[in-house]
Amino acid sequence: MFAFSVLLTLASVFIGGFLGYYIRKQIGVNEVNSAENKAEKIFSEAKVKESEVLLRAKERAIKFIDDAKKETDTRHRELSSSQQRLERREVLFDQKLLELQEKQQKLQERATQIDQLRTDIQKVREEQLAKLERVAALTRDEARGVLLEKAERDSRDDILARIKKVEAEGRDEVAAKARHIIADAMQKYAGSVVSEMSTTSVPLPSDEMKGRIIGKEGRNIRTIEMLTGVEILIDDTPQTITLSSFNLLRRTIAKLAIEKLIKDGRIHPGRVEEYVEQAKQELAQEIKKAGEDAAFAVGVTGLDPRLIQILGRLKYRTSFGQNALLHSLEVAYLAACMAEELGANVAVCRKGGLLHDIGKAVDHEVQGGHPQIGYEIMKKFNLPEEIAYQAIAHHEDSPKTLEGIIVKVADAISATRPGARRDTSERYLQRVTELEALAKRFEGVEKAYAIQAGREIRVFVTPDVVDDLTAHKLAKEIALSIEGELQYPGELKVTLIREKRIIEFAR
Repeated sequence: MFAFSVLLTLASVFIGGFLGYYIRKQIGVNEVNSAENKAEKIFSEAKVKESEVLLRAKERAIKFIDDAKKETDTRHRELSSSQQRLERREVLFDQKLLELQEKQQKLQERATQIDQLRTDIQKVREEQLAKLERVAALTRDEARGVLLEKAERDSRDDILARIKKVEAEGRDEVAAKARHIIADAMQKYAGSVVSEMSTTSVPLPSDEMKGRIIGKEGRNIRTIEMLTGVEILIDDTPQTITLSSFNLLRRTIAKLAIEKLIKDGRIHPGRVEEYVEQAKQELAQEIKKAGEDAAFAVGVTGLDPRLIQILGRLKYRTSFGQNALLHSLEVAYLAACMAEELGANVAVCRKGGLLHDIGKAVDHEVQGGHPQIGYEIMKKFNLPEEIAYQAIAHHEDSPKTLEGIIVKVADAISATRPGARRDTSERYLQRVTELEALAKRFEGVEKAYAIQAGREIRVFVTPDVVDDLTAHKLAKEIALSIEGELQYPGELKVTLIREKRIIEFAR
């Protein structure tokens, strides 16, 4: 019974496995058949699509070929048209070339005819000149000289009158314009005209203070003079001592130190050294303030503090008795005003006028003239070339720039106004002597006299040697020589006198 059950189970398993295998096989066969059908369907659709794509491609190719043919035909027609136009132009060019060759040939023939005519005319002219020379008994050069001499002799007075008229008109017009500009500039500024002296007075509370300043065996006064570099003059003037030195800076230090000593009352060499040092420090601050005030007064900004310090030192520097800082301020004001009238660079004229004499602040410490020193100082502090050039321009005969000319004129105005400067008698006599000697150098000058304090020179010429036209030229040559060789303030007038006196006696 148990064995039968086992057999039945095995038979069931076997039958079930066989049925499963058969069913699975049938399912696989059906799936394969279905896939093949799908593949055949897809393949058929692909063939249809391929046919459609090929058809469209053929259509596009046919259309592209047609377009290309049309474009080719169009270009062919354009090329043909261009070729025809080119051929017509070549024909026209050939015709023009032939015409040009014909004209050139005619011009050459005409030029040949003209050369022949010129040769014939020259030959006839030479023959006529030869006949004229034989008739007149003069060569061509001699006849030309005679004609020129006669023309010059006949028109000498007219030429001289015309020259004088033109020069007078131009001179009057320029002088009027210059006077207007200069007067307008001067009216806008009114500065101090006080001249600096070479001495400074220090008031004392009593005459007894003179002895204390001198000190025992003169030790106090010697210490002051040694430390400050000034000479202390003690005379009979009541309650006053005098400090003498051409260096205003030293005189100021000495005055400040002495005033402190008088106020302290304890005067001995140790105190002298202490107060001299304090005076130097105070003066350094005053110098800086003077430079800042000067720059502010003329509206100049952007200067290096060290350059401001050097500028302030001009307050204690004089030139022929004129304070250098006040002079620089005047030049800056006047140059700026004239620059506005003439259309020049106002900023360059203002800053250049303020700093044009900056070299004078250190010219006693640095070797060289103050124009070159000033130029190097301004270049050292990176000022532009057109501003640094003003230090040199105001001492050049012919400045290279309009601004340089303006600063030079402003410098001359400030230096030559009444009361601005003083001159020594020896220097004045030397200048007058040199002026007269220069005028006497010229041929035909008989006498020369400097008058009007050296601002005019009257030159007398020999009338038999110098005629009117030559006198006119001679006066101009003398003026140019004075400008180039001599130094003088302002303007110098040259008056040339030519007169002939005939004296007879009735007895």
